[in-house]
Amino acid sequence: MKLNFRKAVENDLSALVEMLADDELGAKREDTSLPLNEAYLQAFNAIVLDPNNKLMIVECEKSIVGMLQLTFIPYLTHTGSWRCLIEGVRVHKNFRGQGLGSCFIEWAAEEAKKKGCSIIQLTTDKKRPNAIRFYEKLGFYASHEGMKMKLS
Repeated sequence: MKLNFRKAVENDLSALVEMLADDELGAKREDTSLPLNEAYLQAFNAIVLDPNNKLMIVECEKSIVGMLQLTFIPYLTHTGSWRCLIEGVRVHKNFRGQGLGSCFIEWAAEEAKKKGCSIIQLTTDKKRPNAIRFYEKLGFYASHEGMKMKLS
């Protein structure tokens, strides 16, 4: 399978939102109506303008088959090192189980190394046991208890 990794462009947004909504949890929080909710375009533009963010897609034969967002964060801890936060990882339902997710995460790890990051971190919902097993197989481990506060 020949994969192409590239930055997302505005024309990709509808397909990306569809992937984000394509599971039990995403279906409850995403808005797939057309025209696309303006908030998605605003978020996309903020990501594109921020040099420490990359919204990436992976294509196979010119079809979008996966996505993720990388955010590079400078820290004072760990001797002033950088971290890479991976968010919004999705693989199109027709391409799951073929090793695509592993390739994408390995690609992301290489990008983090190029940026000089010493740590890659991510969160996954506790209601996604398959995702947790997937990340553990790739070498991620539950080192901290993540916490969130919903503001709206």
